[in-house]
Amino acid sequence: MSRPRRRGRDVHGVFLLDKHQGASSNDVLQKVKRLFNANKAGHTGALDPLATGMLPVCLGEATKFSQYLLDSDKRYRVIARLGERTDTSDADGNIVETRAITFNQAELDAALEYFRGDTLQVPTMFSALKYQGRKLYEYAREGITVPREARPIKVFELQFIRWEGDELELEIHVSKGTYIRTIIDDLGEKLGCGAHVIMLRRLQVARYPIERMVTLEQLQEVAATVNMAVPPDYSALDALLLPMDSPAEEFPIVNLLPAVATYFKQGMPVQVADAPEQGLVRVTEGDEHKFIGMAEIADDGRVAPRRLVVEFPA
Repeated sequence: MSRPRRRGRDVHGVFLLDKHQGASSNDVLQKVKRLFNANKAGHTGALDPLATGMLPVCLGEATKFSQYLLDSDKRYRVIARLGERTDTSDADGNIVETRAITFNQAELDAALEYFRGDTLQVPTMFSALKYQGRKLYEYAREGITVPREARPIKVFELQFIRWEGDELELEIHVSKGTYIRTIIDDLGEKLGCGAHVIMLRRLQVARYPIERMVTLEQLQEVAATVNMAVPPDYSALDALLLPMDSPAEEFPIVNLLPAVATYFKQGMPVQVADAPEQGLVRVTEGDEHKFIGMAEIADDGRVAPRRLVVEFPA
């Protein structure tokens, strides 16, 4: 019995989308997948429809390593509306409380300092976290509030940009799993006036360069040139991709000789001189340092495969 034909191309890498406001992350993901004619795609942490900015899209084998981006820290620019609290903590929700703005600059500075560093955060009900198998926002849309445990987060940097009337602008660098809407809601309560997000832009994920972001419109313009050639020429599109191992760039590299790599690619742990003593590593092969997967240093010091790259025929 023949294997079913794969739809799309075997294209592998990470595309940095500059998501526009109003679109869901899944909607733009599917559009990027179609434009690249990729057989597989996934994003690395959703942005709310209100939010704009960096949304890394993993294509092909890069999807195997997207978890490392989910675990990475992120940087945002946010504008909050002071004096109003909403049920979603952002402008997409309904105003549930209005209060006067009575704090001064010194009180604002003290409130911002309170949120810097290690702290605990109770996730918003309007999130994709799950409770008893259902996403929290599904309960929230039904008017149901369920218990949520506070989770440890870290605010590496909380920079004051401006305060004009009822608008407060900040730049925030946070650890994984941090909800900016919740920080703004909690800050509003700390200031005694309430607040919600009216603009949110993700500036950076991990160490990805901001200048490599591409809008959907720009991507569509490049994709329009593909079918001008016969056969289609995807080189201009593929030039927009970052390497498939870039989600794991923080981990050290272990390079294998081709003969040793043969065993590793069959799922066997291998002995490598000068390998790290512990932890995860990126594994490459030969003089070209071709990425072939992720591994973990076993108790006996061998390099044990964890996720392998599937090699497709050209």
